[in-house]
Amino acid sequence: MLDRVRVAAAGVDTKPGELPKNIDKIERATMKAAGDGAQLVLFPELSLTGFIPNHPTGNHEAWLREALCLARQLAIPLSHPSIERLAKTAAAHEILISVGLLEDAGNLLYNAQILIGPSGIVGHWRKLHVPMFEMPFYNGGDSLSVAQTPLGRIGANICFDALIPESTRLLAVQNVEIVLMPFAADPPPCTPAGWANWASTAIKSRAVENGVFVVASNYVGEVECAGIKQSFPGGGMIVSPRGEVMADWRESVGECGMIIADLEEGDLTAARAEPEYLFRFRRPELYGPLGGK
Repeated sequence: MLDRVRVAAAGVDTKPGELPKNIDKIERATMKAAGDGAQLVLFPELSLTGFIPNHPTGNHEAWLREALCLARQLAIPLSHPSIERLAKTAAAHEILISVGLLEDAGNLLYNAQILIGPSGIVGHWRKLHVPMFEMPFYNGGDSLSVAQTPLGRIGANICFDALIPESTRLLAVQNVEIVLMPFAADPPPCTPAGWANWASTAIKSRAVENGVFVVASNYVGEVECAGIKQSFPGGGMIVSPRGEVMADWRESVGECGMIIADLEEGDLTAARAEPEYLFRFRRPELYGPLGGK
């Protein structure tokens, strides 16, 4: 990676069914991040197309049919004009932009995160592990890759994936340096601090286990679709390869915001040179039983 990479984790209150407004919000936040010198800005899970709430309390069958129909309408392919527009924004401000979307892949939908540069998509990841409330809407991805960018080697774990160690390890064996972790989570008490308490153990552990920087951003604001609502508190953190919090969220519940930190290549090298660098001690020949075979 570069000697120094300035990254931003942003939260904007995007909504399902409001794609043009969502793009405007993402572009304004991107301009702010670039104005503060950021070379990469991360937006939360499903930030481009909007998160579909999934905790109905009434007639579940009626809700499910309506919600599935709306999901199909909201999903966009990777060739959608909105992505080309964000590529132009990336070019204008010399920044990489990572957004989440409900991806229309033809016969299937996926919860995807993409990394957009001046020439278009440079990184593409699909959520691997789908929690039960989200299973009706999209399928799980079948692999993860690492994007080689001018800033460094970048990968992503989407929300629930970050809680499962193998997700980040799949990137680490490809020598990832910066892991993006977009979230859409509302753990009680549904505050930024509550989200941080819930997510920080996993985020810090993934950073230390693999010797990587982690940039995390949580969804913010209230969403409504198919007759139900769900509120997200916001939140975010940027963590070093030693598991140290370099920047954390300061906004109140439901308020949009942004955090910024400088990632130093020297810190990555130093962490991977320490006797406690855990990745060095892996013995893959022992792990066959973990695959269930």
